[in-house]
Amino acid sequence: MIIVMKQDATQAEIDGVTKRVKEAGLRTSIVTGAERTIVGIIGGAVSPDLGSSLERLSGVMQVLRVSRPYKLASREFHPEDTVVKIGDSFIGGDNPVMVMAGPCSVETEKQIVEVAKAVKAAGAKVLRGGAFKPRTSPYSFRGLKVDGLKLLAKAREETGLPIITEVLDTRDVEVVHKYSDILQVGARNMQNFNLLDEVGKQNKPVMLKRGLSATIEEWLLAAEYVLAQGNHNVILCERGIRTFETYTRNTLDLSAIPVVRKVSHLPVVSDPSHGTGKWYLVPAMAAASVAAGAHGLIIEVHPNPDQAKSDGAQSLTPENFALLMEQVRAISKVQGLSRRPLTAAKA
Repeated sequence: MIIVMKQDATQAEIDGVTKRVKEAGLRTSIVTGAERTIVGIIGGAVSPDLGSSLERLSGVMQVLRVSRPYKLASREFHPEDTVVKIGDSFIGGDNPVMVMAGPCSVETEKQIVEVAKAVKAAGAKVLRGGAFKPRTSPYSFRGLKVDGLKLLAKAREETGLPIITEVLDTRDVEVVHKYSDILQVGARNMQNFNLLDEVGKQNKPVMLKRGLSATIEEWLLAAEYVLAQGNHNVILCERGIRTFETYTRNTLDLSAIPVVRKVSHLPVVSDPSHGTGKWYLVPAMAAASVAAGAHGLIIEVHPNPDQAKSDGAQSLTPENFALLMEQVRAISKVQGLSRRPLTAAKA
């Protein structure tokens, strides 16, 4: 349920609404828009009697039931696009497409610093790199862990690029938070609800990847866990889903991008590296993602993909990444037209 306040509602009137909701044993989440304030009710079932009593309060214009199960992530609750600040840049809304790039795994100081300088020169705004790596086989390289975080911090010192890196476990949230600028929750952890709660309590942006076989609704409900804990700086990432197709690593669901933009206010990023698993398909799928309305891209780049300790087959060389960025800039120039909302036909 959401309470739409009148345009001239005072802070005292808003406080009166939140007080009444708390007396009912529920919580509120407040969004202040350009024209009016919306108070969302979270925490459990809302009785019709409460809705009726809220409508009678001073400053209240309308009380509406949210039809989506993901209340805070829904456009019904938050009509305007969420814009997330990362370093000196912004992602979401009508801001330029933000590109995050770097190796799948942090391997050495030379490797991560070299890649960071290369992707920054090409136009990337965020450095990606895995320190804690979830692997299908326990015998595969599983990352340098804290030492990897320290190398990422070194690359940030050298280039000024903010860092995005994955957190795998609730026990690691504190240390990853210390070294990173964006906490990434990977596909395998999309429904690790304890982890979602913990990153939701942090004050840094969280990028939530779609699970391997997750529906869009399940993905947005996972985001709801983070939002419900008070962290509203959530970024969604479409990284491909598991289908019957075996030629590519996953099936990049491009249709999810405009769907999410329609039903949710959260920024959405595309990961064509994991979405295809083949480096030569990444540029085409990156361009298609931008054309579909993605607010950002996350791309794997390695100086020597043949020698990478993980995901070399889907990693671009710095030279190929620079070419990809030229394509992205070209697509972005005409993106304003495709971002105009479509209107339904009248009966």
